[in-house]
Amino acid sequence: MTKIDKVLYTGKTHTIGGRDGFARSDDNQLDVKLSPPGSAHAGTNPEQLFAAGWSACFIGAMGLAAGKRKIKLPADLAVDAEVDLGTTEGAYFLQARLTISMPGIELELARTLVEEAHQTCPYSKATRGNINVELKLA
Repeated sequence: MTKIDKVLYTGKTHTIGGRDGFARSDDNQLDVKLSPPGSAHAGTNPEQLFAAGWSACFIGAMGLAAGKRKIKLPADLAVDAEVDLGTTEGAYFLQARLTISMPGIELELARTLVEEAHQTCPYSKATRGNINVELKLA
């Protein structure tokens, strides 16, 4: 396990009620009603929040990879993240798919940037070896 030498940021939330509750960040920038996945209840679910965080972080990691090569990423770069909640033998698990769109970037270069981002993105590191992750270029 890697020990962090310097903490750059700590995200803090307070959640009550679990999947039928509420979550709020300490700075009040996030204030969200939670609901179970697939329910008709108002609110978002933890899998959607995880997908949003991971895709945002992944775009940042691609920016770092492109910056090393002095390449400008397209303004319409996008990551569509899908996070599945499922069961195997009665135990709960996640799996994920990230579909990356980089219009105007040559395919081999795009693959290289995606692979490098997957190696450096903290969300990718946290899930590596723990859940199935599929990376696709759109």
